[in-house]
Amino acid sequence: MTEPPRPPGAGDPGNYPPEPPTAPLSGAPGPGSYPPPGGYPPPTGDQPPSGGYPPAGGYPPPGGYPPPGGGYPTGGAYGGPGGFANNEDKTWALVAHFGGAVGMIVSGGVLGWIAPLVAMLARGSQSPTVRAHAVAALNFQLIWSIVGLVGWVLTCILIGFIGVGAAVILGLVFGIIAGIKANEGQLYRYPLSANFIK
Repeated sequence: MTEPPRPPGAGDPGNYPPEPPTAPLSGAPGPGSYPPPGGYPPPTGDQPPSGGYPPAGGYPPPGGYPPPGGGYPTGGAYGGPGGFANNEDKTWALVAHFGGAVGMIVSGGVLGWIAPLVAMLARGSQSPTVRAHAVAALNFQLIWSIVGLVGWVLTCILIGFIGVGAAVILGLVFGIIAGIKANEGQLYRYPLSANFIK
């Protein structure tokens, strides 16, 4: 025997009666429709604070936004010890360090001293900061250029490849480290260096 059909929503747990419409069928919004007609009203100021946003006086807050950390830093890349007076000084300091590293690679560990010497002669007499960076790079690159040159001379007995490899690798690595430090406004003290130039 078959059962007669049931009305919608009767008996089956998955069938629910249809929801009544919230707006009149004429298309005009009525009470309870979403969103409310005319939009939401503006906030009145009696809402609880939401983690500090928005600021108490609105946007922007009265007096402007304070800088992060309570103030602008006084030292850093363009001021304080080891800093640069202008972008030209920074550029010449980077030429001294990165140029020395590139010179060691290009010349096979012999001519890394050329870029620091050029930086010292071009800008060292006008800027003590550039001179300090150029002298540090020049002293380091001179030492390792000598090691590279001796290594090339000794390659005829096959032990010189160690000196050439050390000169190229150390000149590259420490030149890049010094250039990164110079970019941050710091004078890098090269390890394994001597003070030929003062």
